[in-house]
Amino acid sequence: MPGIASATAATLDETYVKVAGRWVYLYRAVDQYGQVIDVYASTRRDTEAAHRFFDRARITTGVLPTEVVTDRAATYPHDLDQVVPAAWHHVERYANNRVEADHAQLERRLRPMRRIKTMTGLRVLATGHAFVQSLRRGHDEIAADQPRNLRLPVAFRQLAQAI
Repeated sequence: MPGIASATAATLDETYVKVAGRWVYLYRAVDQYGQVIDVYASTRRDTEAAHRFFDRARITTGVLPTEVVTDRAATYPHDLDQVVPAAWHHVERYANNRVEADHAQLERRLRPMRRIKTMTGLRVLATGHAFVQSLRRGHDEIAADQPRNLRLPVAFRQLAQAI
């Protein structure tokens, strides 16, 4: 996602989503401003999946965060020490509320859909949701100067003209 080069704090977490009748993990990272940095879908919640997600999020931003907030999952501390050793790993209770609230917005969208059939569909949907949230919150230059209730329609009109 563009415009995140100044991210100094990141909140990471995973949520469960059903894909074709099986539960999968959707890892998400949010910066200190509430912008979604990256999403990653995995069938496993293990060290390898967490490591892949951290690498992708680091490459997406182009910077190493100075502070990383996660829940108390056992896979995070070891991988964070490898990927971003200088970052302060914060696991205090309720510290990851920013990403948990963002999960709720995504799950609110998924519930009426009832079914996601493929992992690719989940990735596309989660990335698209992150993009729309970014537009709505004014993180991108597209329609950022518009009032909050007009940002999305104006942004889609501008994108349609660009395409």
